[in-house]
Amino acid sequence: MAQTDVLLTKEPAPQSVPACELPRKLYDVARNTGAYTSSGLATAGFRSAKYLVDEWFQNCYARYHQAFADRDQSERQRHESQQLAAETEALARRTQEAASRQVGARLQDMHCWKSELQRELGELGAETDLLLAQKQRLQLALDATAVPFSIATDNLQCRERRQHPDLVRDHVEMELLKEAELLRNIQELLKRTIMQAVNQIRLNRERKETCEMDWSDKVEAYDIDQTCARYRNQSTEVQFYPHSAKFEESASTPETWARFTQENLYRAERERLASGNLRVLIDCILRDAAEDLRLQCDAVNLAFERRCEELEDARHKLTDHLDKTLREITDQEHNVAALKQAVKDKEAPLKVAQTRLYQRSGRPNAELCRDSAQFRLVSEVEELNMSLAALKEKLLEAEQSLRNLEDTRMSLEKDIAVKTNSLFIDRQKCMAHRAHHPTILQLAGYR
Repeated sequence: MAQTDVLLTKEPAPQSVPACELPRKLYDVARNTGAYTSSGLATAGFRSAKYLVDEWFQNCYARYHQAFADRDQSERQRHESQQLAAETEALARRTQEAASRQVGARLQDMHCWKSELQRELGELGAETDLLLAQKQRLQLALDATAVPFSIATDNLQCRERRQHPDLVRDHVEMELLKEAELLRNIQELLKRTIMQAVNQIRLNRERKETCEMDWSDKVEAYDIDQTCARYRNQSTEVQFYPHSAKFEESASTPETWARFTQENLYRAERERLASGNLRVLIDCILRDAAEDLRLQCDAVNLAFERRCEELEDARHKLTDHLDKTLREITDQEHNVAALKQAVKDKEAPLKVAQTRLYQRSGRPNAELCRDSAQFRLVSEVEELNMSLAALKEKLLEAEQSLRNLEDTRMSLEKDIAVKTNSLFIDRQKCMAHRAHHPTILQLAGYR
């Protein structure tokens, strides 16, 4: 068999072999060139894979260096791993401590804003309750004005039943009209103020609801952050949430978060201050309205008292004049009777004188003389006729005076009746009704 040269080579080491490892060489396999080789006759004609002794030592040295290089690389990796583990542990601890501090600072900020919201909610709730009480006062004051308004209108209607000549537009009527107009204006003012109070209460409740929602959100977030602050590495509630490390698109920034609460507090405080100013205004309105109504009521009562005094004085004077007129009527009746008697008394002397003249006119011839007796009789008749004429004229005057006195008596009696009726209306009707006028506390909205 022909001898053949077999060349066996080892593949080169990979590029990742450490630098301390010896490079591998290409080794020639021992050739079997004769019958006296180590292979012996049994292997004659076959290829052999045995290494040379030098190659064996070189291979051992290569294994030693490879083991050393692997151990050295492993030691460096262990050291680097331990250092990396320590660094990452320290970094994780620092990061966790920083996150815990940030969560704690966030809790403090949230607690501060939550406390501010809670304080504002308490103040706004108390302010709303006070405004509700003022609204109740307004309603009570409005209800209380119904009584004096009905009294004023009833007084005006009652005084319309006065008779002439007492049906006049006197000072009492002017004060009553002023009172009725004042009551109408105050009622309109109270109604407008009630509507303003209702609107302010609605705004207060809206701001309170907004602050309550903000406060509720902060309480929930505070509880969440407080729970997060209690988490430790040994906590059993923690677990992996791979997709949690991202920012929500609708998330707010710290600036917008603080500005949102600031704006809520600002709006709430603004409405609270507006509510307080409205309460002060309501108190002034109620106080001024009660004082104005009380002053006007006193003015009307004073006008009634003065008018009643005037009527009483007029009726007293009329009664006095009536008494005097009645006495004068009596005297005049006696005078008329006396005049009639005087006229009657003159009839007999006139008859005597006329009869004498008539008889003497029958004297015969020269005896029909115009003697002094004749002249005296004629003069007597004339005097008696003149006396009768004067008495009859005086009788007519006395009768006319008596009729005038009777007319005056009737007029006085009628006027006294009118004054009595006016006094009854003003004193018994109007002033008695005005005794039910509400007090100044009731007009101010207190029970």
